[in-house]
Amino acid sequence: MPPAPSTTDTDELLQALFGRPSPRAGLGDPASTVERAILGGYAARDVGEAFRAGYLAAIARLGGSARPGCLAASEEGGAHPKNIRTRLTPSGEGYVLDGAKTWVTLATEVEELLVVATVGEHEGKTLLRVARVPTGREGVTLTPRPPTPFAPEIVHATATFTGVRVGEDELFPGDGYAEYVKPFRTIEDIHVGAAVLAFLVATARRHAFPSAVLVDLLPLLLAARALASCDPKAPETHVALAGVFAGLSRLLGADTMTAAIETMPEDERGRLRRDLPLLLVAERARALRLTAALEAIARRTSPTP
Repeated sequence: MPPAPSTTDTDELLQALFGRPSPRAGLGDPASTVERAILGGYAARDVGEAFRAGYLAAIARLGGSARPGCLAASEEGGAHPKNIRTRLTPSGEGYVLDGAKTWVTLATEVEELLVVATVGEHEGKTLLRVARVPTGREGVTLTPRPPTPFAPEIVHATATFTGVRVGEDELFPGDGYAEYVKPFRTIEDIHVGAAVLAFLVATARRHAFPSAVLVDLLPLLLAARALASCDPKAPETHVALAGVFAGLSRLLGADTMTAAIETMPEDERGRLRRDLPLLLVAERARALRLTAALEAIARRTSPTP
């Protein structure tokens, strides 16, 4: 594998990483978005920048937009339908959006929010839709949150919506939770995981880590890249993704990796150690998905009595 490129040119980086030019796929294509994440991670200066590249690529996969955006889902208690109070109310030929989101990643840096809101109930079930809302639209207020202890460069904010006008053409088709919120958890893990792995590959090349580190990193990176083309709702995808993160966790705790990190300049070593806990934030959610996935596969493969 060639040395880590010093340029962020898409074709050159993809040629270096995969031995071929960049694809000319359309927005929303799983291959192009994960490779965008990998490119960003490979050129990143730290884990925070890699996360940002992966997250924005995941949003592009979810929303299929050329404009950078973020998902505005979580309210008090989380993003489950029972916790969503932000509401879309029919008004004229469109809707009015009112409510608040407690934790919106990159909200103050992007151009649009993918806002999860309720449109009512049916048989006791909260019905959700996703609306594409420009951050500068009248009635949208973004308030930065304090930096987190790890990767403080990743900005988060609260979002308040007061009488925000939303057009019918700005609503995503289908159920907001089943079609967007739930699969995004997997899409985000794949893209962010790929970006962070690419950052670690570049770090290993830049600081001449032992070849054994690259031998462990590259299969994980290629696996994450392949998973982007899989159904994010499929239990097999969740099982394979769990394997990627388990492999990364083992590698980061290995003596070879620990010793290699010690050879890095102090400032880079400090940022890396500070930011790696970012990878553990969704660990519990991934564990629950893995359990559910294994149970689903077991039910499907069990012989019928």
